[in-house]
Order: sequence, then C-alpha cells, then structure tokens
Amino acid sequence: MADLYDKINELKQVSAYSKHDRLVQGVINAINDGVLAKEDALPSVNTMIRELHFSRETIMKGYRELVGRGIIASKNRLGYYVANGSTEQLLKCALIMYNLDSFEEQFYRNFRNVLGKQVELQVFFHHGNIDIFDTILQRIRGQFGMYVVAPIPHPRSKELLESIPRNKFLMVDRFEPISGVFNHITQEFEKASYHAFSELAEEIKKFDEFIFFHSPDSLDPKEIVASFQAFRKKFKVKGKVVREYIPGTIEKGKVYFTLDNFAMWEILKECKAKKYKAGKDVGLLSHNDEPAKEFVGITTYSADFGQMGRQAAMAVLNRETIRITVPTVLAKRSTL
Repeated sequence: MADLYDKINELKQVSAYSKHDRLVQGVINAINDGVLAKEDALPSVNTMIRELHFSRETIMKGYRELVGRGIIASKNRLGYYVANGSTEQLLKCALIMYNLDSFEEQFYRNFRNVLGKQVELQVFFHHGNIDIFDTILQRIRGQFGMYVVAPIPHPRSKELLESIPRNKFLMVDRFEPISGVFNHITQEFEKASYHAFSELAEEIKKFDEFIFFHSPDSLDPKEIVASFQAFRKKFKVKGKVVREYIPGTIEKGKVYFTLDNFAMWEILKECKAKKYKAGKDVGLLSHNDEPAKEFVGITTYSADFGQMGRQAAMAVLNRETIRITVPTVLAKRSTL
C-alpha cells in the first residue's frame, strides 16, 4: 500500500487541501492511476492512522465520504474495499460565474443548450467577492465531475483554484495564472483593447477628448488602462482616465468609454436630455457586446460569449484538452 500513501502524501503541496481532502483525493487518484483496482482492499482505519498520522475522525470522515460517493464500500469484518474501478461521477457540472449580466447570460444559455439533458448543471455566483468564492468552493468540493470557473483577479485566487483537481477543471472568461498546465477558454484584454482603439482611431480623433471611466478599485481589467494610455500616446489623442461617471458631466466633443453598463445607459439618457446626438455630438464606446447594445447602435468590442459557452460545453462533454483565447470582435455602430 506504499503507493497509496504516496498518492495521499504528495497532496501536501496543495496548500488549500485539508487532511480530509488529501485522504479523499489521494484514494481517488490512486484508483485513477491504477494503484488500486475494483475489489482491492483499503488499509484499515488503524493502519491509516499509523501510516499517515491523521486522526481517527479524519480517516473515518474521509472513508464515509468515499462510501457516500459510491467509490468504496465496506463489509462487516472485511473492512473497506474499492467498489468501483471508475471514480468519474455521473456527469455533474458546477458552473461558477460572476453574476448573470446580459453578456454572461449569453455564455450560460449556449453552455446549457450544448450540454443537453444528460448533464446535471448547478450554477453558483461569487459576484466578484473572494470570500464568497472561497465559501462556494469549500461547500462543493468533491461533489462534481467538472468545475467550470470564471475566476476573480485576486491574490487568493491562485490557491483556491489549485484546490480543484486539474482533470475536472476548466477556466473560462478571465485568465488567472496558476501553476502547471490547465484547461481554459478565456479572453485577452490588453492587446485586444489596443487593437480596437487603433481600429477606431479615425473616429475617435474627430472628437476633442477621449474619456475612459475606470475605478482602480473595480474588478474591470486593469490591462485596458495600459492599452488606453498606449493608444493615446501612439496616436496623439487627448484623453484621460476618470474614476467614475458623475451625472450631469457629459459634454459635447468628447468620446466616452465605459465597461459599466449602468453608466453607459445613464450617459445615453443624459445625451437625450441635453439633445446631444450620439455619434455626432458625443461618442460612446462600450465593452462586452449584447443584443440591447446592437439594437441601440452602440459601438462595442467584445469576446463572443456565445462561442465561449459552446466551446466550454463541448470541452466538458468530451473531456478534451483545450487552451484557447477567444477572439475579440469590434462592432462599429452609430455611437462612434
């Protein structure tokens, strides 16, 4: 059983794993890697205590979880044994998202439709709060066959994401670096934003100033700020980053860029109240396209969230290796 203990002990390097997690995942890894096969006996509770130096409560709790998941079983006087040579759960997928904003709903609808009825999907929202994200992962760890996660840009994200087994993990939307190789279908912000600004340079330079509403305290990608400043310098465009939109401050002759949908609609309302024509008196650029923006005629640049959802679903169904950056598309419309 030395190989089994090795599988459990090697998980010490995953700092987010408790001893309970190491025991459960170590047994699962041992089965997946052929160290244990169906009907093989597991060490007794006393033997596990002696070899691992875990408490009796930890060993018993871990064995109970493995029994509850149908991976091991017990017989009177015979102890615990491997009940199933496959640890894959009936496909049960956890989707962890920011919230259900309109563009994220495009991801969800396409993801759900492609998965079909053969997959049990549960959706969780962290709202960009790292403590909520942590709580969600603690609560659902070990209960799903796949974890599709839109991560939060935060110093604690790396440790939390690395607690998910790589063979059951898919990162979507924003890319957050973690150690090793992992599956992801994500978007890129810095080069894509610079390219979009450059494509719009002729239209932007018709106005007097380019204003970017961005709060450094927000979760908006900070890479876009670097792109904005690099574009201004390269194309000699007057402009500035403003912390937030303040009602009543919209002026003729300026282009306004925001990632905040609420601010964008408020700017449009203010333009209407002041009888400013969007695209002529005032320019407006938005990030993350959606049907309402297309209907109104707002110029956007955006990843295709529908495509991202479809690709993510296929990766879940096929358990395929996938590491791609979804292209960003510029949609020139009447506001710029």
